[in-house]
Amino acid sequence: MNFHVSEETVQRMREWRHALHQIPEIAYRETKTADFVAACLNKFGLRVERGLAGTGVVGVLEGSIQSDQAIGLRAELDALPITETSNIKYASKHQGMMHACGHDGHMAMLLGAAKHLAQNREFAGKVVFVFQPAEENEGGGRRMVEEGLFERFPVQSIYALHNWPGLDQGRIAVQPGPMMARFDTFDFLVRGQGGHAALPHYLRDPAVVTGKLISAIQTVVARNIDPFEQGVASITFVKGGEVHNVVPDEIKIGGTVRTFKDEVQDRIESRLQAIASGLGQAFDVSIALNYMRRMPSTVNSHREALVAQRAARNVLGSDAVDTDFRPSMGAEDFSVMLQHRPGAYAWIGAGPLLTGSGLHQSAFDFNDQILGIGAAYYVAVIKEELAAH
Repeated sequence: MNFHVSEETVQRMREWRHALHQIPEIAYRETKTADFVAACLNKFGLRVERGLAGTGVVGVLEGSIQSDQAIGLRAELDALPITETSNIKYASKHQGMMHACGHDGHMAMLLGAAKHLAQNREFAGKVVFVFQPAEENEGGGRRMVEEGLFERFPVQSIYALHNWPGLDQGRIAVQPGPMMARFDTFDFLVRGQGGHAALPHYLRDPAVVTGKLISAIQTVVARNIDPFEQGVASITFVKGGEVHNVVPDEIKIGGTVRTFKDEVQDRIESRLQAIASGLGQAFDVSIALNYMRRMPSTVNSHREALVAQRAARNVLGSDAVDTDFRPSMGAEDFSVMLQHRPGAYAWIGAGPLLTGSGLHQSAFDFNDQILGIGAAYYVAVIKEELAAH
C-alpha cells in the first residue's frame, strides 16, 4: 500500500480545512461540522453512522481483503468559545467561536486518510474513522464510549494525532506511556457578608479572603509536591461583584489541576481542602470546595506506541521521529478511549511557537504544511496494523 497521499488530496484537505475553520461550533453543537464530515465520508464510499454523543460521526471502510480486524482513527469536531483575531481570509464566521486548537486540521487530515484509503483498499479488515464531539472540557470521548462506541464498532486498537506548536514542523513525537496529564477542576465559593464598601467594619469581606485564597493556591504545588514530580494548579477565573461601592456576599474562583500520579493528585486535592477550611475559620467566612476528577492521563499502550513509531518512520524517516520526551501537562479526553482499547496518541510538529498564536489563543491558525504528513501517518498506521499477508 502506498501511504503518501496525492497532491490532489492535499489540495482537497486544504480546502476542507479552510471551510471547516469558517464554521466553528462548540461542544455538542457541531451540527454543520458533522454534516460536512459525513458528506465527505459518504462521497468517499464509506458507511456512515451518526448520533453517538449527539453530534458524533463514524465512518467505516472495508479493505479488499476480508478479516475480522478493525482499527480506529479519531479526530475532534469541536471548536472553542474564543473570538478570532487572526485576520485570515477564511476566519471564523461564527461570532465568539473559533478553531483555536487545530481540530479543523485534525478533521482534514483524517478525511484525507479516508479518501486515500478508499481509493487504495489493499488492506485486511476495517478502518473505523471516529469524529468525536466536545473534546474541549465536555468529555465527548467519554460519552461516545459510554454510548457504545466500541460495542458498535469493535476495533482492536485506536490512534489519534494532534498538531503541536513548538515541535519542529512535520516531526512526529510518540512514545509508550504517558503523553498528557490528568485533568481535574476545582471551584471555590467564598461566602461572607457583603454591604457598603465604605463601611467594611460591618462586613465579612469575601474579596479579602479570595485574595488570600489565590495566594495560598500558588503554594500548593510549590511547597507540597516533590520538585521532581509533576503537578500544576492554575486559577482560570474569578467572579463576584458588579458595582464599585458594594462588597458582594460571595465570590467564586475556579481553575484546573494537572497531574500524572495518584499520590500527587490526592495531595493537591487534600491541600486545597485544608486551605479552604483554614481560611474560612481565620476570616469567619464559609469556603466550599468542589473538586472534580474529570479526565485520566493519556497513556499510550506499549505495542501500539511502537506501531505508531514505525508508521512515523515510514513517512518521515528515523531522524524526524521523537520517541523519548517529557509528556505535556495538557489533557485530552482520548485518554478515556485508551482506557477501553489499546492505542497511541501522537503529536505532529506545527513549527515554532509564535507569541500570541499558540494553542487556545485568538490568533492561532493550523499549519497547512503538515496536512499531507498527518494523512500519510494515518495511512502508514493502517499499513502496519492491517497489512495484507
